Amino acid sequence: MASTGLQLLGLVLSLLGWAGGAVVCAAPLWRVTAFIGNSLLRAQVVWEGLWMSCIVQSTGEIQCKAYDSVLALPGDMQAARVLSMLALLLCALALALGVLGAKCTRCLGRPSLKARVGQVSGGLFLLAGFLYLIPICWTAHAVVRDFYDPRVADPHKRELGPALFLGWGASALLLIGGALLAVGSSPPGAISSPTFSGGGGGGRGQASPNKPTDGGGQVK
Repeated sequence: MASTGLQLLGLVLSLLGWAGGAVVCAAPLWRVTAFIGNSLLRAQVVWEGLWMSCIVQSTGEIQCKAYDSVLALPGDMQAARVLSMLALLLCALALALGVLGAKCTRCLGRPSLKARVGQVSGGLFLLAGFLYLIPICWTAHAVVRDFYDPRVADPHKRELGPALFLGWGASALLLIGGALLAVGSSPPGAISSPTFSGGGGGGRGQASPNKPTDGGGQVK
């Protein structure tokens, strides 16, 4: 059925978005060193992520170190940690509910209950996509703001890292996948009401849609 295909497509896209979001959360590439002015080469390139920062030497050596104190981090980075981890947990819960509510599985007996569970799963994936999107956009705004701020010294200015672009893609997959899952998990439709025959006799104005009428009229 078409709805089953939408469910499976939504689950696959959401799973890909979840995997991409996990990579974004762990990658130390949210902020990277900005090359400003006439300096084309630098001995060190700085990468900054949610959990650690890395220094890339001109020789290719990479040294990474976790942040010493959580409280010393900027407010946007602390919020990004919380929202990213919450989104990961919501995706795990949504995936479990999505498998239970999938029409191709036999985990739950009643179709109406499976439909509700599938719709809840799609809603959780949508919520996780928004939660991923908030820290990504917040960090991008902070990077652009500091880049054009004349009070920030050039060595401390950063550019948008590859993890932010991957985060936007992961958020889009979660939003699209959650929407498809919610639409594909719609409950079974009610039987359409029968039409009225024009040539039926007196008191017989409604007939069963599966049986022909006795009079001259015919149900369409």
